[in-house]
Amino acid sequence: MTDMTDPDLQPDLVDSTEYFDQAFDGAPLMAILRGMGTERSLALATTAWDLGIDLVEVPLQTPTDREALAAVVAAGRERGKDVGAGTVLDMATVEAAAESGARFTVSPGLDLEVVRASEEAGLASLPGVATATEVQRAHTAGLRWLKAFPASLLGTGWFPAMRGPFPEVRFVATGGMNARNAADFLDAGVRVVAVGSALESDAELARLAEVIAR
Repeated sequence: MTDMTDPDLQPDLVDSTEYFDQAFDGAPLMAILRGMGTERSLALATTAWDLGIDLVEVPLQTPTDREALAAVVAAGRERGKDVGAGTVLDMATVEAAAESGARFTVSPGLDLEVVRASEEAGLASLPGVATATEVQRAHTAGLRWLKAFPASLLGTGWFPAMRGPFPEVRFVATGGMNARNAADFLDAGVRVVAVGSALESDAELARLAEVIAR
């Protein structure tokens, strides 16, 4: 286990906004590989990268997920692709993400302690929001990239409503997203749409390719 108290092993503090500004530049999609196991996660990560989706997230909820994350991180490193850890809820998950080689963390909700722990561990942080209050708290803390979750329940109208008071915030729509509704959410002002099972359907892949080519 890495001794994060050793100053010689402390990574540089990451600016999450700067990281995601670069990572999502010209990228309308990211991939989420939830609970798929190592072999399937590797296969779908390759599918995503081949399609032109650069960022892949592997949520951490079971020991198997951690094995899958480490394997996808290794595969991504060979192709120059960053891989993140999802469902990061606490300090222990932040540490697991860092030890697995992830470059960023994604959380379903807004916990500024998790955000700061991620950045201090050298990982960018993408916390989740679903209300104006949460967006304001994140904005006040200096965050400009946020995960809107669950996006399918928030609906496309939520995003232009948030853009009024928070024009600098960029949203990643997550939850219920697929190739059929991705374009609608992007047209509503979402900067990135996160997809998962769509990567396993040839028909969905064709639609995702159209979204990327827009």
